[in-house]
This record gives sequence, C-alpha cells and structure tokens, in this order.
Amino acid sequence: MAPPTELPARPERGSAPGFRAMGRLVAVGLLGIALALLGERLLALRNRLKASREVESVDLPNCHLIKGIEAGSEDIDILPNGLAFFSAGLKFPGLHSFAPDKPGGILMMDLKEEKPRARELRISRGFDLASFNPHGISTFIDNEFKNTVEIFKFEEAENSLLHLKTVKHELLPSVNDITAVGPAHFYATNDHYFSDPFLKYLETYLNLHWANVVYYSPNEVKVVAEGFDSANGINISPDNKYIYVADVLAHEIHVLEKHPNMNLTQLKVLELDTLVDNLSIDPSSGDIWVGCHPNGQKLFVYDPNNPPSSEVLRIQNILSEKPTVTTVYANNGSVLQGSSVASVYDGKLLIGTLYHRALYCEL
Repeated sequence: MAPPTELPARPERGSAPGFRAMGRLVAVGLLGIALALLGERLLALRNRLKASREVESVDLPNCHLIKGIEAGSEDIDILPNGLAFFSAGLKFPGLHSFAPDKPGGILMMDLKEEKPRARELRISRGFDLASFNPHGISTFIDNEFKNTVEIFKFEEAENSLLHLKTVKHELLPSVNDITAVGPAHFYATNDHYFSDPFLKYLETYLNLHWANVVYYSPNEVKVVAEGFDSANGINISPDNKYIYVADVLAHEIHVLEKHPNMNLTQLKVLELDTLVDNLSIDPSSGDIWVGCHPNGQKLFVYDPNNPPSSEVLRIQNILSEKPTVTTVYANNGSVLQGSSVASVYDGKLLIGTLYHRALYCEL
C-alpha cells in the first residue's frame, strides 16, 4: 500500500504578512494622495480668496456713513429719478452678522434731497417678513409701476412695497443677483448648483465651475450661460445689448452679448486682482462700478481687530481692447467693512456692504 500523500498545510487566515504589508502601503499611498490633494485645494482656495492681500487706502474727501444702516446694504439700485433702493440685512451661512435676529428689509433714499437719509419701506401684509433675506436687487420701470424680484410693486405715493409674486423654479436653486429686463423678465446668476450650505462650500472647495446664468420669463426659463466658478453680480449695458457677469472667485467680469431670443454668447473676459461682487452701471457713461472684496478670507473668518477691507473699482470702456480700471475708494475696514456694491447718481456715490454699514460720497 502506498504511503499516504502529505498535503501542504493551509496557512491560517491573517498569516500572510506580505499581503498585510502591501495593504498598509496602499493605504498609506492613498492617504498621501488625499493629503496632497487636500493641500493643493486649500492653497488654490486661498489664492481664489486672495487671502494674503492687503489694500492701500484710497480716500474720497466728501464721505459720511449713512444713518439707519448698521447691518448691511448688500445691493443698491438707483432709479433715474434719484430714488435709491437698498437690500439690507443679508444673512448668509458662514458670514458674520451684526443683527442676526433682525429680518432683512428694503430701504430707500432720495438722492435729490439736500440731505438724503435712508428709511425702511413698509411691505404689504401677507408677505413673510420674518424670513425675508434679500440678496441682490434690481428695478425695472414700466409705464405704470416699478417692480423688483421677490416681485414687489413700489407705490411711490405711500413709500411702500406691495408684494406681487414669489418666483421659484428648479433652474433657480441658488440665486445671487438679478437684472430685470421687463416686468417679471430677468437674468439671474446662480452662485452655486446646490442650495444646501455644506454642498455649496464643497463646490467652492472643489472649484467645480457649475455656476450659471438663467433667463426667466413667465413663458420660458432657460440656462443662457454657464461654466462660472461662482457667478455673482449681474447687470445690463445702457443700450441693452450686453450682459455683464461678475465671477467673484475667479476675479473676472464676463461680457456677454444678448440676442433677440434672450440667449447669451461670451464676448470677452476682464481679469482683475480682487473678488468682484455686485455690478452697477452709470447710465450716462456706461461705466461699470464694482464693489469688491480685496481679501475674501476675512469675510468668512471675522476678526474685529483685522476686519474685511473694502474696495470700489470704476471700469471705463470695457468693450475696448484695453479698458481703464481705476480704484476709486479703498479702506482697510477701519471705516467700511466688506464692500459689495457701488452705485452712482448725479455726482453722488453710494457704497454698500455685506453686513456692515453704507457710505455716501460726493464725487
């Protein structure tokens, strides 16, 4: 009888040190790649936020802070008759607030008055004022009324706002700003794809370029421009031929040509060395006035001893090969913190902020 065949012993589970070591090497390698990617993304985000930039003061001689505005005047729009409207009291995840429990509002100032003052407009009953958080404002003048979106009718005789309509649509998930082109017709920027704050910040961190511009009308809603880092301020040229879009984290202003079907095509991009927020147009000259954030990191990491600075740019002849860019005002935060908009009317300049005060200047 043949002797029994001896079979090699089966190794016990977990007794393969070579495989365990290889697994650890793979894990360490993946961790190293993840950390390198994290570091690269953090560095890229610091560059996009201009985290190391400081400003040199550029003062204007005839300026004073506007009484009655203490917790932000994020956007300003001025009618041809000199009535200026402020969207005030913005609450935004991650941003400081000087009045966290006070709802937002709309203020008005008559720039034709000898000593103009800001006063909050009464809003009609039935509107949910407690949750009102205005972010961007635009006006459109018709033969009978002036309206904005959240669409209000401004009743000049009573200095009040009558709420007409709330616009909601799946293509408007995270609206930052609008420019009205007709009654209930407007272009809007979505600064992110998601509306959830965490997913918004994840988009920003990953630099996904998902932001876009949407055209809205009661009969048609469509995406007309996309591929922005974070689409912010938007406005229209005085001749209604061009749409200007601020890409805040890319430090750019995009010039888009408007077509009869309301679609947009990109004409040019102006690169700047600052975070561009809201855009205002001087109707007499076509100049673009921009409220800017020289250092975006200071907006999100608020330090009263080192507050966010302010900057106002004037852009002339943006359609030319070499537009003229002038710093009209700059402050390190000692006077004005977090400038977000600058609007002009008849030699007067209004500078608004995300969550601080507002400045009135005679140019």
